Amino acid sequence: MHEFNFYPTLGAGFRPELQGAFLMGADGVPVRGELHLRDGAITCESRNSEALGLSLLWPVAGCGTLQLETTRLPSREGPYHLHIELARHRLMRISFKREEWGLFDYPGLDEVAAAIDRARDLFVAALQHADDPSKAAELADQSLALSVSASEQLSRFHASVFLARRQQSGGLPRGFLGAGLPVRPSAAESLERAKTALDFVRVPFCWREIQPKEHEAGYDEADGLLRALSKTSLGVRGGPLLNFGVSWVPDWMYIWENDYDAIADFAKEHVRRTVKRYAGRIHNWIVASGLHADSVFPFTFEQIIDLTRMAAGIARQTSARAQVVLELTQPWGEYYARNQRSIPPLLYAEMAVQSGIAFDALGVRLIFGLAAEGFHARDFFQVSSLLDRLANLGKPVHVTAAAVPSQPSGGSSADALRQGGAWRDGWSEAVQADWLGELVEMALSKPYIESVSLQQIVDGGDDTVPSGGILRADLSAKPALKRLTDLRKRCQAAEAKR
Repeated sequence: MHEFNFYPTLGAGFRPELQGAFLMGADGVPVRGELHLRDGAITCESRNSEALGLSLLWPVAGCGTLQLETTRLPSREGPYHLHIELARHRLMRISFKREEWGLFDYPGLDEVAAAIDRARDLFVAALQHADDPSKAAELADQSLALSVSASEQLSRFHASVFLARRQQSGGLPRGFLGAGLPVRPSAAESLERAKTALDFVRVPFCWREIQPKEHEAGYDEADGLLRALSKTSLGVRGGPLLNFGVSWVPDWMYIWENDYDAIADFAKEHVRRTVKRYAGRIHNWIVASGLHADSVFPFTFEQIIDLTRMAAGIARQTSARAQVVLELTQPWGEYYARNQRSIPPLLYAEMAVQSGIAFDALGVRLIFGLAAEGFHARDFFQVSSLLDRLANLGKPVHVTAAAVPSQPSGGSSADALRQGGAWRDGWSEAVQADWLGELVEMALSKPYIESVSLQQIVDGGDDTVPSGGILRADLSAKPALKRLTDLRKRCQAAEAKR
């Protein structure tokens, strides 16, 4: 058993939330376990005998309320000090990434290096006050706040250096910024307002909407949207085609839930029919999304890989010119701690590569700030580190959906703990603009990232993040639209000068 003690350094009566908390084993893979919150302690019970870490939402002064994690620790009878272990893990990760990025003694990093040194000194001081846990917690919290801030600055510095290098070498991809455009009557009008920031749009082709009845597949609305898009200079990408989440699967499919062969046949026909219909217009397809995560059907590991192989193969056969993308959802794999029939996201991606599945690139969805598993807020140091891990698989990467709320989640850290966390001072239109701008710059600084796509253009047009658009529901512009438009123009100007 693992037990973590916490102390009221963050305000009288402070209690962390266990919604979205989970245990982690080697390589950051979530582990099944039971977590219990009582006065001043979190107890963690797991059948896994290896060293484990705890991941949970935690308020960090000046940085927001973020999903953070402790170091991996062996089980023992006595409790661990939660504040100290959170601070220890971030300092360890900073040391590792500074070496990986080659940023030790790099010119221009003096202030960041000094902040990291101060954070380390505070951490040591916390260890020296082991006989006074409350004082140790106070010092550890100060260390954590400094190290989280410094790690984000480190990520931002790394992005600025390598984005400049990519632009100078002509390595910035054409058409790098897009957004999802659901098939809705108002889609064309919202696109007209937002097109200054975009190079392409992604049309989802949701199976549930295309084939609401078993023998009736309708593409009339999608055809109309594609005709409207043909009059613009914007590129068009398609998908996801296959997603077995509850909002994607047609209702009539449930009668086949115990017949894998029938499900696979219906899925194959949907992929083939859709790709064939738009083969002359769309040359980038997300053929499968989140097959590794939750599904309404009880697929085995082998069936998940088989469906992935089928979708990629059919798309390649039907449209030889198309780029085939596999999309990872909930990329930290929180769902795996609850659903052992699923597959951790990086293991799924690795198996897809090793199994010889015919796909060209990986996609990853980065959606934060929701009170739901897999969507808790994370800082850019964590995001940058995740993207670097994906690069190790040897495939190009697309950020296929990016979104955060633009509405405040409340005025206190307690509100943020209940509502999925927050970045900096809490979600607002200005914070959303900063977050999206920094994400795009950070992603494009990495030579293996080929594009970034927003989850949605307009508020209310997507159920995932109701306030995640760059346009309000009345189609008026948010600050994020100008931020992304200016960023796109700067990148285009840099490419023109080269």
